[in-house]
Amino acid sequence: MSDVRKKMLGIDVLTAARQRTAWIFDTFPRICVSFSGGKDSSVMLHITMEEARKRNRKVGVLFIDWEAQYKLTIDHVRDMYDTYEDLIEPLWVALPLRTDNAVSQFEPEWMCWDPDRKDDWVRDLPEGAITDETYFPFFRRGMEFEEFVPLFGKWYAQGELTACLVGIRTDESLNRWRTLKSTLKVRKDGKQWTTQVSPDVFNCYPIYDWRTQDIWAYNGKEGKPYNRLYDRMYQAGVGINQQRICEPYGSEQRKGLWLFQVIEPDTWARVVARVNGANQGALYAKENGNILGKLRITRPEGKTWKDFVQLLLTTMPPTLAEHYRNKISVYLRWYQTRGFPSDIPDEAPGDLAASYQTPSWRRVCKSLLRHDYWCRGLDFSQTKSHVLDKYRSRMAKRRGEWDLPGFLTVGGDKKNV
Repeated sequence: MSDVRKKMLGIDVLTAARQRTAWIFDTFPRICVSFSGGKDSSVMLHITMEEARKRNRKVGVLFIDWEAQYKLTIDHVRDMYDTYEDLIEPLWVALPLRTDNAVSQFEPEWMCWDPDRKDDWVRDLPEGAITDETYFPFFRRGMEFEEFVPLFGKWYAQGELTACLVGIRTDESLNRWRTLKSTLKVRKDGKQWTTQVSPDVFNCYPIYDWRTQDIWAYNGKEGKPYNRLYDRMYQAGVGINQQRICEPYGSEQRKGLWLFQVIEPDTWARVVARVNGANQGALYAKENGNILGKLRITRPEGKTWKDFVQLLLTTMPPTLAEHYRNKISVYLRWYQTRGFPSDIPDEAPGDLAASYQTPSWRRVCKSLLRHDYWCRGLDFSQTKSHVLDKYRSRMAKRRGEWDLPGFLTVGGDKKNV
């Protein structure tokens, strides 16, 4: 087993971050900061700009504008762009990108700045933003954020060695810790806080070892601009470790939707009209139980979890139900060849269920209740948008060939279990 203990460097995190940033400027001819307007990326941008000013170098600053965001966040981003206008290449992107919407079955993904919904936009296109869909040669209307970012990195690099600075902290989640701890990733010069994403591009995480308290200590001592939305969140009773400002429609982020109506009621009124299911998410995302699949879920009396899965599929819009049938079919097929040839258990024992070591229909059911569109809870990754049609066609054929429950075959919504 590898050693997972933290190794102390003997210096404070601010000094370490400044040293890492100086190394990045020494090593990479091109540098771009991924900026969200949040507390972490704001501190990272401040530290990067300190080094850029010392060296009189310009740095790219990428901000993805999701349209249905807090006005306070947009004001802060504008303030940061203005503060460092002499040192940055502004890359404020306001293009029709697609992202998860875990608060609606009728619109499981939604597209910001959708040209067909212009009359419903939460706000007007920001001045100076990149709004021309031909600006990036790789861009396709409706492409996923996860597709856009690596392609942007290659485009920005222009064939030169490039660092993309990302303000993630391992203190935030286990997945973020795994990103840096993994021994499978290629590092730049052995630096564990770098990962290669393409031949010319490395992601760099200069504040990976900061805690939330360190972020606010920096803001207090340095007196630099920060997103005042966090002050409003604190006043609303949200602790500093629970505060998030990302667009709040994903399966995890939706629990903060209620804050919109408290902090910016005018913005919220526009969001409700723009994002399908936003009001439902605000009402129920904090509730435990079946409505959005949080924590403890129950099945109808007299039904198995497998029965409940079938029932849920029949209540969904047809296109969404078919999408989930594809995912569930692959899930079952994978386990058919790995010890469960006839069927998976209806429910796994407690410890095995908690660690996801055993498949179960309950786990499938929870994924459906959570509106987990890409079924990440079943160990799937997101399917790239430009191959979706081929994927669906291929799955329709395979589902007819595999030994699956009747309700998962093509046209299975009309069949019994």
